[in-house]
Amino acid sequence: MRRVGAFVVICAFLLACNTEKEKQQPVAAEKTAAPEEIETYGMGKAWLSEYGFFEGKLADLQPADNVVAYELNTPLFSDYAHKKRFIYFPEGAPANYQEREVLDFPVGTVLIKNFYYPNDFRDASAGKKILETRLLVHEEKGWQPLSYIWNEEQTDAYFEIIGATIPVQWTHDDGAIKQTNYIVPNLNQCKSCHVKDKTLMPIGPTARQLNRKNMYVSEEVNQLEFLAANGLLSGLPEAKERPAFPLWDNPNSGTLDERAIAYLDINCGPCHNPLGPAKTSGLNLTVFETDPFKLGFMKPPVAAGKASGNLLHDIVPGKPEASILLHRMNSTNPEVMMPELGRTLIHEEGVALIRKWIEQLNSSETVISP
Repeated sequence: MRRVGAFVVICAFLLACNTEKEKQQPVAAEKTAAPEEIETYGMGKAWLSEYGFFEGKLADLQPADNVVAYELNTPLFSDYAHKKRFIYFPEGAPANYQEREVLDFPVGTVLIKNFYYPNDFRDASAGKKILETRLLVHEEKGWQPLSYIWNEEQTDAYFEIIGATIPVQWTHDDGAIKQTNYIVPNLNQCKSCHVKDKTLMPIGPTARQLNRKNMYVSEEVNQLEFLAANGLLSGLPEAKERPAFPLWDNPNSGTLDERAIAYLDINCGPCHNPLGPAKTSGLNLTVFETDPFKLGFMKPPVAAGKASGNLLHDIVPGKPEASILLHRMNSTNPEVMMPELGRTLIHEEGVALIRKWIEQLNSSETVISP
């Protein structure tokens, strides 16, 4: 049965990569025990440990040679999952700096993202559970997404093509017990966020997201400067010429406008841009859009239908409750919610940020500078 499901997913993926297919809802199987025999269909290794990305106990995620940890200034919300991110660089092949797009990574690069939940968000010593490791492998033919699901023993993760749902529970920042069914996407769903102009692309590691400090060998160093100093990045401009996103949840890192746009850029912009899967909406929620109408100000929806909640405009300055954008962020109804994939819960703090931002907008002439 698992092989039949995988075959269906592969066929759907290939079809979707060649057509402007309609958006799809999550289709994930309940997680089962790791299979005794893993079929990889020639797409990757059967077990995460076979790549050698990490040294020692795998769950400790200690990077091996040519593997570098990184963080984003404003990351994508994924049901409150925490993430540990790494880049594997092929020997002697640095990435090239790009001001607007994701860094130009060489063939052989692997972006590694580990999704986990601390047992208690307030206490790191209470342990964690890693659910998934997601890879983007830069092959000669382009970027290849692969997903690995961690076993119950937390000793390794196995290749899975059809996705899964994994029940998870944790103690949240406020002491409340939260739980959800974490969704591991299937191969076809990856395109929903990663396709740009019909080509699979990474989303996160842009210059403005990486332009921040991180801890390397007990010293805080700017991530871009660390990569350049170690021969892993070429063409890095002077510090004053590098763009930087604020931290969406830190008022000291940027204005409300800047933090709201950064949040929309990473959570909505991958689809809502002129080359993305939602380009027909006419909505551009990236940092580069300066036209208030294209950002949604007093813009009627193209085809939201029932999802609009009978509201008339994407964003109504000064009136968050009249804005379709906030209505859809504040829903878990699959026919309404945005983003459509990657979450089952409402990001309450993100909704609060966007509500506050819309409240202070007082004119459709507001312009956001990239």
